[in-house]
Amino acid sequence: MQEESYTNGLVMKSTGSRYKVKTDDGEILDCFIKGKFRIKGIRTTNPIAVGDRVKIRKGQDEHLITELHDRKNYIIRKSINLSKRSHIIASNIDRAYLIVTLVAPQTHIGFIDRFLVTAEAYGIPVSIIWNKTDLLFPEDMEILDHYISIYESIGYPCHKTTLRDENSFDFLKEETKGKQFLLSGNSGVGKSSIAKLLAPDLEIKVGKISKTHLAGQHTTTFAEIHELDNGAYLIDTPGIKAFGLIDIDPKKLGHYFPEMFALLPDCKFRNCVHVNEPGCAVKAAVENGEIPPERYDSYISMMNEDQEEDYRGGH
Repeated sequence: MQEESYTNGLVMKSTGSRYKVKTDDGEILDCFIKGKFRIKGIRTTNPIAVGDRVKIRKGQDEHLITELHDRKNYIIRKSINLSKRSHIIASNIDRAYLIVTLVAPQTHIGFIDRFLVTAEAYGIPVSIIWNKTDLLFPEDMEILDHYISIYESIGYPCHKTTLRDENSFDFLKEETKGKQFLLSGNSGVGKSSIAKLLAPDLEIKVGKISKTHLAGQHTTTFAEIHELDNGAYLIDTPGIKAFGLIDIDPKKLGHYFPEMFALLPDCKFRNCVHVNEPGCAVKAAVENGEIPPERYDSYISMMNEDQEEDYRGGH
C-alpha cells in the first residue's frame, strides 16, 4: 500500500468541489477539499479559491487539500445564488488590471469606482486599461483624457490600448513577468482577447457572454490560472459583472477613496462621512475642484445604495 505524503501547491482551477493544484515540484494534481473547511465559519461559498496556496495530502486514490496557507489578499463579490454569502474570486493577487471601454460597450464610472473600492478594501493594487481607443472620436478622446487625469491623480496607473496595435500592450507583458495578476472587466471590453494576446496557445474563449446567461440565477463563474511564458500567472475571471460591497462599513467607505481618506484629518469631526457634516474637508475639496464631482457622485451613490443589492455594470 502506497504511503501518504504531503506537499504544497498553487490552486490553478476550481470547479466547486474539485481543484486543480500545481505542486511546488511542478506536478498537476486533481484534489478534493477536506470537509472541515466548510465549518470553519468562513462565510464564503468557496473556502478555497484560485490563487490560494494550500497543503495537500497525496494518496493512492485521491488527493486532499488539508490546509489553506495565509492569504496576502483576495478579491470578493456577492454570491450569485446566495445574496447573504460571498464568493472569493481569486487570492494572492500582485496586481489587478481592470479593462474598461468608453464605447462598445460603455463601462460606467460607477462600476469602475466600485471595483476600485473593493480592491482598496482587500489590499489589491489596480491599473486601469482603457481599451478600444481606435473606436473613439476626437471628442471621445477628450473625455477619456479627462477620466485618465482623474484616476492617475488618485494613484491608479492608466493605459490606452487597442487590439489593432499589439504594441500598446507591451507594458502588460513587461509588468506581469513573474507576477500573479488578475484581468477583470465587463463582458465585451476585450478581456478575453487581451488574455489571448498574452497567451496565444491557451484555450481561452473569446466572445460576448449573452445577457440571458449573465442574468441567470444558476450562473456560476469559476476563475482559472494560466501560466504564461514570461513566468506570470494570469488569473482569468470570465463573466465578473457585479460587485456588492462585502463587509464594508458605510461609515468607513470613504477610507477606500484614497483622495477622500487623505483629507479626513482636516475634517471637523474624526468620524465624518462627508455627507451632511459641517466642516467637511472632502465636501470643500469637491466644491473647489480638488476632488472630481464624478468620484464624489460615485461615493454618494454607494452610500445610498441598499447594501444587499449588487451594482451591475451597464451593457
